[in-house]
Amino acid sequence: MNRVSTLFLKIAVLFIGMPILALCIFVVPHIASYAGGLYPTVSYMNILVFIVLYGAAIPFYMALFQAFKLLSFIDKNKAFSDLSVRALKHIKICATIICIWYIAALPLFYGFADKDDAPGVIIIGLIIIFASMVIAVFAAVLQKLLKEAIDIKSENDLTV
Repeated sequence: MNRVSTLFLKIAVLFIGMPILALCIFVVPHIASYAGGLYPTVSYMNILVFIVLYGAAIPFYMALFQAFKLLSFIDKNKAFSDLSVRALKHIKICATIICIWYIAALPLFYGFADKDDAPGVIIIGLIIIFASMVIAVFAAVLQKLLKEAIDIKSENDLTV
């Protein structure tokens, strides 16, 4: 792969992170205050919304960083290395954490949907869970294939 392709993918990774950062800065505080207004008797509802949404953003940005590192390894012709396998492993772990995080937060989404009579909130949570699961499985498959390719490459290097 030439450097133009990886440069394009690196820019795409940066552009993937920008809307989430904008959501975290501008939208999450409004969601938290709205949730506090829906449940005025639950004093910690604002904090709970902050914990759920910002807590999921942390592994998201960790996975984006690992994807950026993986693209850098490809630029340096180190795509078939243990560093790439490790980056894919970290991406898999981050996607799994996001999936589990949102599964744990589904009762909160259900409470919002029930109180506000908006079932789309639950669907948004399920979409995030499904997307995280797909990314985790995809990263696991790529990790396994890359590990097998590295093993075959090292075996071929020893026989020659």
